[in-house]
Amino acid sequence: MSKTKQSYTDTPLQTNPNFLKFCYLLAVLLLFSCKEAPKGEKREVAEPKEVTEETVATTNNKVILFFGDSLTAGYGLDDTKDAYPGVIQTKIDSLGYPYEVVNAGLSGETTAGGLGRINWILAQDISVFVLELGANDGLRGTALSETKSNLQGIIDAVRKKDANIPIILTGMQLPPNMGKDYTTKFSQLFKDLAEKNDLVLVPFLLENVGGVAQLNQADGIHPTAAGHQILANNVWLYLKPILEQ
Repeated sequence: MSKTKQSYTDTPLQTNPNFLKFCYLLAVLLLFSCKEAPKGEKREVAEPKEVTEETVATTNNKVILFFGDSLTAGYGLDDTKDAYPGVIQTKIDSLGYPYEVVNAGLSGETTAGGLGRINWILAQDISVFVLELGANDGLRGTALSETKSNLQGIIDAVRKKDANIPIILTGMQLPPNMGKDYTTKFSQLFKDLAEKNDLVLVPFLLENVGGVAQLNQADGIHPTAAGHQILANNVWLYLKPILEQ
């Protein structure tokens, strides 16, 4: 099967009332988590780091590597196969595509942490790379230049391994309490990276899930199994054409 690189397409982000509710829930949770932290210590909204899936392929199928944080890892789900990468594996199996999903999500991961472990993850052969990182950086108020540099470093590492590996970048948005200038530039950096590196961009991973109470767990942030079904559809829209090439 030949691999043809898919070009970036600028798809406008959509803002709706449900997403705004999600933003305020996120802001409230962040506020309370920060109050419990010792003075001078920054706290993440994401849960403690935990590897929730195998990070090495177990068959001879081509590998789709999902590299991300708690959203990819499937934090809070009874079965991590219910996380959106696992749902995508079910779609792949139903179509008979010769691909295996590897979930390299790590709860609490930042872009700096991802950059630190990317070379180990890339020790295996990979056919498609899905990059879902940055939310924890934004909630900590990490300098945008640092987040962008770390993501670029991860992209460069993948391209160094094989320049023909298609890379899908998932966009993210932040709650308004982080400041209009910061949140606007944060969303834009994903578009800028996609355009610069000719990546496939999923404009907003949590589209139609963020702020919808019945699709999120009690924390109001991490999707339920039903929410992950929608996340899978959001990514599948951009992944399927790559697998069919």
